[in-house]
Parts: sequence; structure tokens; C-alpha cells
Amino acid sequence: MAGKLVIVESPTKAKTLGKYLGKGFVVKASMGHLIDLPTKELGVDIDKGFAPQYTVVKGREKILKELASAAAKADRVFLASDPDREGEAIAYHIANRLGWDSKKFHRILLYEITREALTRALEEPQEIDLAKVEAQQARRILDRLVGYLVSPVLWKTVRRGLSAGRVQSVALRLICEREKEIVAFVPREYWTIEALLKGKRKPFGAKLVTVGEKSVEIGSEEQAGEIVEDLKKAAYRADAVERREKKRNPPPPFITSTLQQEASKRLAFSASRTMVVAQQLYEGIEISDEGPVGLITYMRTDAVRLNEDAVQQARKYIEGKFGKVFLPAEPNVYRSRKTAQGAHEAIRPTDVKRTPETLKGNLSKDQLKLYQLIWTRFVACQMTPAVYDTVSVKITGRSPQETYGLKATGFALKFPGFLAVYRGDEEEQEEPLPEVAEGEGLKALQIEPKQHFTEPSPRYTEASLIKELESRGIGRPSTYAPILSVIQKRDYVSKEKASLRPMELGMVVNDLLVSRFPDTFDYGFTAEMEEKLDKVEEREMGWQKVLLDFYLPFKLRLAEFEKERQAIRMDLAKTDEICELCGKPMAARWSRYGKFLACSGYPKCKNLKSLGGKEEPALERTDEKCPTCGGEMVVRKGRFGRFLACSNYPKCKTTKSLGIGLKCPRPGCGGDFVERTAKSRRTFFSCSNYPKCKLVSWERPVRGRCSRCGETLVKSQRKETSGTSWICLICGESADQLEVSQTI
Repeated sequence: MAGKLVIVESPTKAKTLGKYLGKGFVVKASMGHLIDLPTKELGVDIDKGFAPQYTVVKGREKILKELASAAAKADRVFLASDPDREGEAIAYHIANRLGWDSKKFHRILLYEITREALTRALEEPQEIDLAKVEAQQARRILDRLVGYLVSPVLWKTVRRGLSAGRVQSVALRLICEREKEIVAFVPREYWTIEALLKGKRKPFGAKLVTVGEKSVEIGSEEQAGEIVEDLKKAAYRADAVERREKKRNPPPPFITSTLQQEASKRLAFSASRTMVVAQQLYEGIEISDEGPVGLITYMRTDAVRLNEDAVQQARKYIEGKFGKVFLPAEPNVYRSRKTAQGAHEAIRPTDVKRTPETLKGNLSKDQLKLYQLIWTRFVACQMTPAVYDTVSVKITGRSPQETYGLKATGFALKFPGFLAVYRGDEEEQEEPLPEVAEGEGLKALQIEPKQHFTEPSPRYTEASLIKELESRGIGRPSTYAPILSVIQKRDYVSKEKASLRPMELGMVVNDLLVSRFPDTFDYGFTAEMEEKLDKVEEREMGWQKVLLDFYLPFKLRLAEFEKERQAIRMDLAKTDEICELCGKPMAARWSRYGKFLACSGYPKCKNLKSLGGKEEPALERTDEKCPTCGGEMVVRKGRFGRFLACSNYPKCKTTKSLGIGLKCPRPGCGGDFVERTAKSRRTFFSCSNYPKCKLVSWERPVRGRCSRCGETLVKSQRKETSGTSWICLICGESADQLEVSQTI
């Protein structure tokens, strides 16, 4: 008997939908894109209207075959990939490959994975939105043209392995230009003066704001000292006391960018980590007695719109939990940006009654933290404003020489409103002022000058960079996390604590791209391109015209860059160093290990020199000594992952696998557990005596105690119902963790 087939991207999402659908439905996962541009060639026929040459993604042939078999047996096929351009493209390509028939194939959009949302979607199936597909295709081809045509020129000019992304390079430009501002910044000294004053009640602080009729500007210690001495002679009086009530409105519910920003500031999550965890919460988490449940709405959105049913549910919860005084008379409504996707909702919990406290036993640490952030922000957005009592006191100090103006301010929380649920880390501490009457005389207990220096704008953090990109209209919700991930992975940018700092390689690449492609990597041009892609989706512009308008000037710039490439390379290589072996100039070169010097007389002279103090994000120090020369062994990154290498390279070329400080637990083996990288680039851990000893683990093992094997190595095992547990690496029995080994 024919049934119904539902196709989604991930097994987790398939499992959650399978619970709701029951008999008569088969749910299959495509594991993301099945069809894409080829990886080893451009895959775009520019002369034929930028026609894409799609192929089946390597390794996905079996999945495509299984889907085709399932579709042939079904009387209806529902394509339930994510409700965005990327998801629309996935649905389109699958339908095309499986024999698209509009009577059989249907598109359903799930902004939240709940029984109610699924029922509505199945009752109102849609057609695939070809305009969305074309917008995604245009973006994909644009990025392919930039990446595959500019990157090879960078390889020949600087070094192999570099990449030039259309949007990632603009993000890199922001970081590099901020760094140049910091380097060029000249600090300026200035002073402030604070007075500790007392009236009839307890003392309070006031700041000097005017000297005579002018705003205070104190540029030196000498000037500050003169004013302080005069202030000590002054008589003080409270001239005006202003009391007023100040309201602070709740923030809007999260969209992708604000969620990434808050998770970065409050949870120290990277943008990619935030999106991985949010995806898990969206697709479904195993909840005791309920099975898999989608806990939040779709997490890639730029709209703050909220479903009316969800708002009413939140209002009912607020009234029951906090009382009517915390509930506004009408629901709070927030305005989205003009470019926001109207069909999307803000990020919110699918059921406000599932509080973070009720889910503690079902969520991992990261999942609980992020869910709590989303849940509290959503509830708070439908609450009343916080109310403060503020006091401002204007004070006059009169000395024999001058009249001074001082100001004291204070505030106290009168009513918490939404702060009862969502209080940010940046909340100011309450600083109430004592009662001061107008005309009241005051006494100066202390006059204190303070020295300051102006500071440059701080380096971007992930949060502030996302905010800057969003404010400039660069990128879209689905692109922020990949942008940040790529520029760090390519060693263009390093993260120091929370700050993003450009590496020397990043500065070199940025200067080259901005100087040679001023239009392509211009902020305004990139934002305008996003608007054009939106117009393609809205059927206001053809996708091929967008590409043609971009490609014609880009092609000319590319040809100029290719002509000047050799001269640019020579200019980058210039140094003042002379080869001590042959007397010829040393040239700067780049490798995947960083910058070094090589003799320009190569191949006759093969002298190489490492650069002291070079920036090398892949290099980490260890306590291990080189067995060949006694030098320090350091951690480096290669094509196949991390490994140990002698710090005296290139004189000493000793390398070895990266140990994790644990011995193989198999009796008589004697090997060390080491970090390795599979062909898929995924890290795993195995015995150094492989293939003789084939003990391996995808998770980093730690010391533990197994009831069967005794003290051994154990690995973590994520269980849907009980969180993380530990199992023995040898026999698979449940085990206790003794300690986590320290990562080198």
C-alpha cells in the first residue's frame, strides 16, 4: 500500500517528525545538500548565462538512491527542508532528481517542529518557491566566482591554500581597518574631578561639569591641581533637585544576529557554537515520557514578528506567575528591519510552559544555557517596562576666584517589570542619592582628581562584528556564523580572549584584495548585492542580470591583478636581510606554518630562516623535547590535522603524532593515545601502535574506572534521556570518570 514520504535534512529532525506522524508516513533525511556545484572546478558556464553545472555531492549517491526508492513507493512526497533559501534549494534539487510531479511533490514549511505546526503544514502544502531557489543559486554562483577565480591568484601571489570569499573578505576588512585605527591612535591625556559632598544626610559623590560658563576640559595634572586647590576653598549649595520617573522597555525577542551577540557576551559562545546548539533545540530533543520535541522556532531569521497564539500563551503564563501588574494592557509589538523576511518569526520557545527548570534533566549544559536565554528573552518581551526613580542634583561651588558647576545623579529601581525575568549582565548597579533639598548648603569632604587617557575603538568581538555587519546590511542570518568561522580557520584572524585580531597574513590578504578589487570588497557594494538578492527572491530582478552586473567589472579587475601579480609578489617579498651563505637578498615567503625568509638565489642557494616573533596561530608550546636535537616540540597544523614538530624547523624536521598524555589501557601494549585526523577531517584518538593495536575513539578519552576492567580509559556517551555518561573504551561497560587529561 502506497504511503506518504516526508524528506528533511537531518536524522534528528526526521526522528522528531516521525513521532508526530505515525503510521502511513515514512520520514527520510537527506543529510543536507545532495546536489551542489562540483568541488574541484568552477562548475559555472559563464558564456551560457552563468549556467550552474550541478553534480551529486560526493558520498551522497547512496542517500539519493534510497530517497528515489522511497519516493517511487509513495503516493505523495512532502519536502520539509528548512524554511529559508538554502532549504528551498535543497527541496528543489531533490524534487528534480526524483522526477518532479507537482501533483505528487509538495513543499511544507515548518517554522517550529510541533504537532500543531506539522498538522497545519500538511493541510496547506505549497509549491516550491522558484524565486527563492534562484536567489540562493545567484548567491552560490557569486561566491563561487569570487572564491574560484580570486583565490588561485592569491595562491600564486602569497601562498597556496588562501581563500577570498565575497562576504568573508569584507568582514576581514572591518577587522583589519579597526586594527590600523588602533595602531595609528595617539592617546590624549585628560582629567576629571569628583567631590565627596555632605548635607544633612549621608555623603554622596558629584562630578565637576563646568568652570565658569564653560564645560570643563582639563588636559594636565598641573591644571587639575590648580582647580582642586580652588575647589577646596569653595562653598557648595544644591541649586536644583530634579526627580522623575524613567521607564526602560523590554528588548524584542531574539533574531539570529541578536541571539549570536547575546550568547557571545553572556555565555561566551562562538557564533558557530550558538547555531549548532540552536539547531539541536529546533530539530528536537528527547524529553522524558514525550520522546523527541522541537523546543524552539526556526533559528535563522531576521524578523521580530511573533505568532499571536504564542503571545497569548506568554501573557497567560506571565499573569499566572507574576500577576497582572507585570502584564501590559495590550501585547507588545516590535518592528522588524525593512529587509527582514516577513514569513519568518522571531526565535522563541515552542511552548512557554516548558520552562528551563522543567528541562534540566533532558538538556546538555550548552542546550540548557541557550534555551534559558531564548525562553527568558521571549517571556520578558511581553512584560511591562522596568521603572526607575531618578534624581539629578545641580550644585554650585563658589570660591573667591571662580564659580563651579557640579552634578550628582542617582537612581533606584521602583518596579522591576521585565527585569524580573531577563536581567542582563550589563545592568547598572543601583546608586540612590540621599535626600537633598533645593538651597541646602553642602560641605566638601574630599576633592579627588583622576587621570584618564583617550582610548581607540576596541577590537571587534564576534558579537560586535555581527552587529556591525548587520547594521551595514552585509550578510544575512545564515551567513554570520560561517563568515566568522572561515576567517579564523584560514589564519586570517585570531581570537585573543574575546577579541578578534588580524594576523599578519590576514592584513596582507586584505590589503591585496581591497587595493585590487575596490568595488567587489566595498562595504556599500556588498550591502547592495544583498539587496539585489532580496529583489531576486521578490521577483523584482532576474538572477542572471545580478550576476552579469557583477561579473563584467569583476572580470576586468581580475585581468589587471593577473598582469601585475609577479610585481606584487616581488614587492611583498622584499626585505632588508642578506643571505649569510651567498650574499643575495633574503625574500619573505609564506607557508602553512607562517612567514619565513628564503634566499632569492634559490635553487642554487637553499638557505631558509624562520622569523623570530612571527605570528603563528597553529603553534602551541609543549614540555616535550625533540628526540633528535633536544629542541622544544611544538604543535602545528597540517593538511591532515595537528601534529608535533621540532621548533628548530627547517634545520630539524622531526615530527610525531600528537599525544594526549594517556597510555593505551590494553595490557602489554605500551602505546600512547594520540590525536589523529580521518580523511573526512574529523579528529579521532587511537593507540600509537596502530595497526598492531586498533583501539580507537571518536571522543577524547579520559582516565576512568570500569567495574569489569578496573582503571582504564573511558569515553563520553551522549544519551538522549539521561545526558552524558561514561563507558569503558575496552569493554563498553558503564564507568566512572576519574579525571580529564589536560589538552596539550
